[in-house]
Amino acid sequence: MITRNDVPAFFVYGEPSRALDVGFLHVETVMERKSLHFGRVAPHKHPLMGQVTYWFKGGGRYRIEDRTWNFSAPAISFVPSNVVHGFDVGDEADAIVVSISDDLLRVMAGQVDLALDAPMLLSGEAGTPGWTRIGTLLGMVMEEYLGGAAASERVLAGLVGVVLSLMARLGGNVGFEAASPAVALGLELRRAIDRHYREDWPVGRYVERLATTPHLLDKAARTVFGQTVKDMVLERRLLEARRLLRFTIRPVEDIGREIGFEDPAYFSRFFRRRTGLSPTEWRRQNSEAAGTG
Repeated sequence: MITRNDVPAFFVYGEPSRALDVGFLHVETVMERKSLHFGRVAPHKHPLMGQVTYWFKGGGRYRIEDRTWNFSAPAISFVPSNVVHGFDVGDEADAIVVSISDDLLRVMAGQVDLALDAPMLLSGEAGTPGWTRIGTLLGMVMEEYLGGAAASERVLAGLVGVVLSLMARLGGNVGFEAASPAVALGLELRRAIDRHYREDWPVGRYVERLATTPHLLDKAARTVFGQTVKDMVLERRLLEARRLLRFTIRPVEDIGREIGFEDPAYFSRFFRRRTGLSPTEWRRQNSEAAGTG
């Protein structure tokens, strides 16, 4: 019997999971990878990014966790990181897939109307105003992305943010229930960590907040995210540190305090342990890579 822990984790479909650049965003069509899946994408998950998938032609069967839908274009889904999903579609089907790193989604969360911590799937009627706007916007996303070096991260993020808000207007996250109590608890844990990671809560505080037991919370964290609760908190802190180091000019000491490290030396040791570089070295390297150094 295949368990959830046996579900493969990919970067994009068919490629091994790997670390993502801060602010990562990737756009392609489903059928660009047809030679890998031939229209049958087995259940899988993406540990570090969510995906918007807009089906603009054809149809098939879509799975998110333990729920399955038959759909036909136009249809659109949002799947957060670590949520199991897959689909079977006909030869005529195709979709635009926008993959968005968790750090970028968290920045966008306060600016869009869709809840970005739960999966959803919507289908509608071609030619209606809302669906026409979504199709136009995602066509613009693809065109901008294919501009290569000329593509603007801000323009891409802005366009995708509008799409996410339109998805909320069309129906949002109505009707989705998590596959199991462990998955539901894991998603609740991620929400709680997003709200409180700066506060240096011990694991027991999350247990109390979520009205569960240490065993069940640890099981949920390992089942959904493949990590302990403590490691999830530390990874969330690291994610925010990397974002602030790349996109702000704030002093390293201030960034450390922002994510809950009062001791600058401890913050530097923590960061080096997890990245192999000091915060200052990491900032310099990534500023140069981004062309801002």
